[in-house]
Amino acid sequence: MPDELLERLRRFQNDAFPQHRSHFRLLVDDGQHPTTLFIGCSDSRLVPYLLTGTGPGELFLVRNVGAFVPPYDGSAGFHGTAAAIEFAVLNLLVTRIVVCGHSHCGGIRALYGDVHPKALNLQQWLELGREAALPVAEPGPEVLRRTEQRAVVLQLERLMDYPMVRERVEARQLSLHGWHYVIEDGEVHVFDVQRGRFVPAADAENAGTGPYHPYDEPVL
Repeated sequence: MPDELLERLRRFQNDAFPQHRSHFRLLVDDGQHPTTLFIGCSDSRLVPYLLTGTGPGELFLVRNVGAFVPPYDGSAGFHGTAAAIEFAVLNLLVTRIVVCGHSHCGGIRALYGDVHPKALNLQQWLELGREAALPVAEPGPEVLRRTEQRAVVLQLERLMDYPMVRERVEARQLSLHGWHYVIEDGEVHVFDVQRGRFVPAADAENAGTGPYHPYDEPVL
């Protein structure tokens, strides 16, 4: 039986790569200079490059369950997401950070108790979204949607605890953006600080919050 994944790799090298060879060469010679750090959920239905219409070298990507941001505690632990945030801000000097949640998120649903008993790391990781959960026993679609959006705002607030993020935000060199992608509609809702809520991209004045301040109170 042929290995489908192996065949896809061969098609990339033989068909897709030659069309972009010069661009990849430039990215090697000059290095990467992405302007956006995209923190998104690991869900396979969320495709950042497809969503934003970007290509190689334009997004610095971090994917994890729920699009969560671990707290900044100054420790030397194994925090892959935290390390990526530090690298993006301090080394790559990105000018935007996007936190992108989405509809029908299994990680958010798991906040209400749907976690495999053997998933010990997952149980601990989900605590990063616990504050977003609402006090209900059995969440319906509207509660889950609100929790997904509340979780995005929670991560934006946590990002402001990173000293390098706060410094660049306050210096107007970095802006934070919260997105909620509705998979079934192909629509992104962006968090508008002034309105205190998520609004469809079609009705938004910009791609998100702009410079985000932790004392802006969201109405969610």
